[in-house]
Amino acid sequence: MSMRNNYLVGVMLWVLPLIALAANDVSAASKPNIIVVMADDMGWGDSATYGHQTIKTPNLDKLAAQGVKFTQGYSAAGVCSPARSAILTGRTPYRNGVWRHLSGSHKAHLRASEITYPTLFKQAGYTTGHFGKWHLLSKQQFHKEGYPHPDDHGFDYWFATQNNAVPSHKNPNNFIRNHQPVGELKGYSAPLVADEAIKWIEQGRDASKPFIMSVWFHEPHKPIATDIKFSELYPNENAVNKKYFGNITQMDFALGKIMDVLDEQNLSDNTLIMFLSDNGPVVGVGGNSGGLRGQKRNDFEGGIRVPFVVRWPSHIDAGSVNDTPIIGSDIFSTVLAVGGIAAPSDRKIDGVNFLPALEGKELNRSTPLFWRTHVSPAEDRVAMRIGDWKIVGNDTLTEFMLFNVQEDWQEKNNLATKMPEKLNTMKAKLIETWEDIKTDGPNQWWENETNPPRKGATLNY
Repeated sequence: MSMRNNYLVGVMLWVLPLIALAANDVSAASKPNIIVVMADDMGWGDSATYGHQTIKTPNLDKLAAQGVKFTQGYSAAGVCSPARSAILTGRTPYRNGVWRHLSGSHKAHLRASEITYPTLFKQAGYTTGHFGKWHLLSKQQFHKEGYPHPDDHGFDYWFATQNNAVPSHKNPNNFIRNHQPVGELKGYSAPLVADEAIKWIEQGRDASKPFIMSVWFHEPHKPIATDIKFSELYPNENAVNKKYFGNITQMDFALGKIMDVLDEQNLSDNTLIMFLSDNGPVVGVGGNSGGLRGQKRNDFEGGIRVPFVVRWPSHIDAGSVNDTPIIGSDIFSTVLAVGGIAAPSDRKIDGVNFLPALEGKELNRSTPLFWRTHVSPAEDRVAMRIGDWKIVGNDTLTEFMLFNVQEDWQEKNNLATKMPEKLNTMKAKLIETWEDIKTDGPNQWWENETNPPRKGATLNY
């Protein structure tokens, strides 16, 4: 029996009990469509929607004007792969096993034993598609059979790269479509991804079923390449900003193409769209954290607070703004609630359905908002937020900072020495939460492995 067949047999052992979720027939007319759109390394301040005075993002602006803008939306990690794994599983990264970014040949990956929302939606009668970056396998694993690829995690159709667009956003040559290499494509990554997604919406999907899809853009992750028609929108900027600002607009243009086809196909009113970034920006190449402390790879706000916009006509008040803290892992529970699908009961789900927050209701979390980013500097390797309060700990969990981030959103005022009782309460909960998470995940993948940031190195993830 082949490695792939062995893998499929193993998957069926946990899939079969879930098939009962598809007992009720669904139709495209009765169930909402769902699209999760994600930018790569886009900062909280990298759009007009979130206050940038120069960058043009008319389509994200439109999405927010037609839905809700969350001002305290978070990624589940300060780097890419872990944040993506949490979205699909509802489980914090160290619990689901994708504890680090996945590059050349690392053994970590999104395991077959993890249950993703596309799998559950597929069993419930949806058709499913993934378009763009994947980054939930190492490069070596992505080009081998026997490891779980997007179709093994519930996607009927997929068009993806393992990590970044290569050699850049221009004319990428590393896309795989349903296990088949595509070869060099002419154009720029985000519009190419959008075009593939649109083709699937218009022609490729089973139109008798509702659909759920991921559109995970590569922009503005480096190596950046920007169509001149977008960089020329910023004639008064230096070369770095022209390229970066234009790259954001290039991605926004691709988002607009998808929004337009939903209108043309009369799908907009019955489609929930979520837009967010996988983590914070790289400031040195033009990224903007909007005044937050830190950037990508930090567990300070600049590394984890991201743009987070949701549109669902007739269900979400147009033009609303909400400051409830939500996190990427909440997407899992939220889309399941929207689809009327039960969550798995055999494992800990950390995310919650955030839609009640739109009605002013409190979100009841069994797991606090929690971050541990393996490449964060030692001083902010781990963080946790409960209510207005956030604790930030070092790599050995021996030194801590305390912030009221609702009031001190730039994390300028460390209250650890002024409020020792609050610090001790938060510290105890942080350690308890970490112990629960690390003993639940495949800790053999990270024990005795250290990955400190390399001073002066160029980190291409």
